[in-house]
Amino acid sequence: MNENLFSSWAAWRRRTASRLVHRGSRWVRQAGAVTRERPGPYRFGAIGVGTRLAFPQGTVFGEPWIHLGDHCVIGEQVTLTAGMMPGLDLGPDPVLRLGNGVVLGRGSHVIASRTVEFGDDVFCGPYVYVTSDNHSYDDPEQPIGRQWPRSAPVSIGSGSWLGAGAVILPGARLGRNVVVAAGAIVRGEVPDHAVVAGAPARIIRRWAPDAGWQPPLRTPPPKPIPAGMTAEQLMALAELEPDDGPVREQEGERQRPEQVPGPRVADG
Repeated sequence: MNENLFSSWAAWRRRTASRLVHRGSRWVRQAGAVTRERPGPYRFGAIGVGTRLAFPQGTVFGEPWIHLGDHCVIGEQVTLTAGMMPGLDLGPDPVLRLGNGVVLGRGSHVIASRTVEFGDDVFCGPYVYVTSDNHSYDDPEQPIGRQWPRSAPVSIGSGSWLGAGAVILPGARLGRNVVVAAGAIVRGEVPDHAVVAGAPARIIRRWAPDAGWQPPLRTPPPKPIPAGMTAEQLMALAELEPDDGPVREQEGERQRPEQVPGPRVADG
């Protein structure tokens, strides 16, 4: 009897401690987030309405030359730097600029000593790396890390998507609505409405007004969610498996009960 009481008391203590730790963790994340109204220790050149940098932040310096647009979402441990090192005077113009609605996934790095610009509504998965600087190795006698890097501006067009782990190298110029596959390494120019993959990245699919996507997409576009659908209906829809419904025999034919098609992901 005493053993059961002791076991119940220990379990209650563990549950209570767990709740308190998670509650405290949520409070810390909320209090440590950076917004326009609560900039914390940072003094960005501009930070737009609705923009939020999740806590904990990564390395951030050169904030006066970093301009963040409206409604940006910047995940945990994201590094944003302007200049080679803290404390430099980089002149009157911004060096790193994010447009409106930019999303930077957890652990991403944006390193800018030359101009790096994101257009509006650029979405990045986790651990994306964008840099205007690359190491040089011209002098075989000097350690590579001590040699002056090669630098070139970078621009990423509005509406683009950068997959997890993508690397954007100095001098890259991405057009509008470009898809960069996960793990791709991009350099040079990428035209509008292109899909690139590989290391180094190459174009694997493009959209043309007269021919559409070439090569054609292998799956149909996802169906939009009907207007007015409730959260409960969406949850029920997600549980449906179109290929697993019961099959019934009727007049010698195999038929499935009609099902509502769920959203499907189109080819990238």
